[in-house]
Amino acid sequence: MNREILLWAALITLGPAAMGAQEYSPYAGEDFPMQVYWGDTHVHSSFSMDANAAGNTRLNPGDAYRFAKGEPVKAYNGMTARLGTPLDFLVVSDHAEYMGLLPKLRAADPALLADETGKQLYDSLGNSAESGQAFFMELVTTLLTNEPLIDNDTIEGSIWREITRLADAHDDPGHFTALIGFEWTSMPAGDNLHRVVVYRDGADRAGQRVPVSAFDGDRPEDLWGFMREYESASGGNILAIPHNSNLSNGRMFAVVDSQGKPFDRAYARERALREPLVEVTQIKGDGESHPLLSPDDEFADFENWDRGNIKIGATVPKVDSMLQYEYARPVLKHGLAQQAKLGVNPFKFGMIGSTDAHTSFATAAEDNFWGKVSSTEPGNGRTEGVFFDSEGGEDFDIASWEQVASGYAAVWARENTRESIFDAMRRKEVYATTGSRMTVRFFGGWDFTPEDVLRPDAVRIGYRKGVPMGGDLPSPTGATAAPRFLAMAQKDPGGANLDRIQIIKGWVDTEGVQHEQAYDVALSDARVVGDDGNVEPLVSTVDVAKATYSNSIGAAELSAFWEDPDFDPAEEAFYYVRVIEIPTPRWTAYDAARLNAPIEPGTRMEVQDRAYTSPIWSVVSR
Repeated sequence: MNREILLWAALITLGPAAMGAQEYSPYAGEDFPMQVYWGDTHVHSSFSMDANAAGNTRLNPGDAYRFAKGEPVKAYNGMTARLGTPLDFLVVSDHAEYMGLLPKLRAADPALLADETGKQLYDSLGNSAESGQAFFMELVTTLLTNEPLIDNDTIEGSIWREITRLADAHDDPGHFTALIGFEWTSMPAGDNLHRVVVYRDGADRAGQRVPVSAFDGDRPEDLWGFMREYESASGGNILAIPHNSNLSNGRMFAVVDSQGKPFDRAYARERALREPLVEVTQIKGDGESHPLLSPDDEFADFENWDRGNIKIGATVPKVDSMLQYEYARPVLKHGLAQQAKLGVNPFKFGMIGSTDAHTSFATAAEDNFWGKVSSTEPGNGRTEGVFFDSEGGEDFDIASWEQVASGYAAVWARENTRESIFDAMRRKEVYATTGSRMTVRFFGGWDFTPEDVLRPDAVRIGYRKGVPMGGDLPSPTGATAAPRFLAMAQKDPGGANLDRIQIIKGWVDTEGVQHEQAYDVALSDARVVGDDGNVEPLVSTVDVAKATYSNSIGAAELSAFWEDPDFDPAEEAFYYVRVIEIPTPRWTAYDAARLNAPIEPGTRMEVQDRAYTSPIWSVVSR
């Protein structure tokens, strides 16, 4: 016994040197982001002019944060809304244009009424629904003309201080992240150029300067100038996220600047820096691809809003030539073409989803969807009629049932804090879903083997031997071997099984011609890709009348090792993963079953929700 005590004493005295220099833990020295965090970077509260005018008059940013945390909140329609599973983070992105104006008018704020213009606006708001609608239309019209009805620095400053204060009050590092943000709402001639702006910082920095609005300049370059000045003056960090490029009539990702000039290196570098992410799916349509752009892709025709822009009063119809500058996949290909021309890729963005809900409710699940605005909450006849009246004929109208229950942002981060989540967004280690919470991993490398994806530590192997989604994969000098990829997906724990994993590749050949290909790399139910390149579809289990489905088909998880069979080392390419779920009831089916809602002919009643990862770029060594 005494000899044993002496031995332990010697080991303690000598330390690790006595037991060998190598660390015992295989994870010592590693700090990979191993946790996925779920959030919404695009929710509007009563502080947004359009949300307030549409009925959300009482749920402020604080209520939006409470809802995202999982608390029950009373909706406009009198029902109680609640998330089945709380979110991990939220950006309340109220419009910078007229931010907080309507709540102050409705409360007869003394400082606002002391302003002559403010008093006139208060009198014109009135108490009737008719006067409120007329007032709203007057405000919206000024977004097209860039001539604000009121511009009071004192009032704007007090509103922004309240917004940043509420975010700080609800931020709970390690448990829930309340990111400060706003929406810059440029819409020249009705073409959507909107961006959500997100801060890494707290109120001490973000509150130093009132957000720029489109009234201060409606060009993206004007927004980027504000961002540069903010970072220089405050020492903070900020990024912008374009959304609804599908409503921009080809302007969001045109390959010319706001003056119509071709990009130069400085412009391309600035754009890539300021806008590292794109919101690719939300309530106003999905923006991954389009059947006219990807005719060989059976899943490209998904919840597209593709008829025109959002000009109030006279929607400008869309023509086919605009689409390539609106959808993520062709824009990523344009980015490769610009890279070859300039040496810089202006469209090197990751992909996220968010809701753009104006209800204060971040709901994207089909069975718990609270609509775009308060007047389209459950129980208000939202399955029939027109949601957006183009005034250009019914061919250009958006039906109420065409609202999309989408989407969420998934972020791979080290901890649930502002800094960690923002940094993950900056490095593009993020992915989009159309509402479900499936877990998706994607890695690219040169040395992966088929056995790697089967290992229990496959994720760590992915980091050790390659790069994650959002990363660059430089080719070794003189390399001729093809890049290899690991793709892994697990179903939403409370949702549907998975149908398949696909890898989407885009590239530009040495002649400058753009190409794309969708590869089925993992399939459920023992299916295989046929000789014709097609896959037998699963037989839907959806019972539309009951709004039910069964997980008797599909897979709880899928994974794949894949080596690019068409790789050319002289061509730069991008790769991203798309995961497709089995068919499930769409929100319209739930409304019909639960509320006996009327369903118009042609209404979609089933959906296959999906995820889109940020790309990995294969970079040619030169």
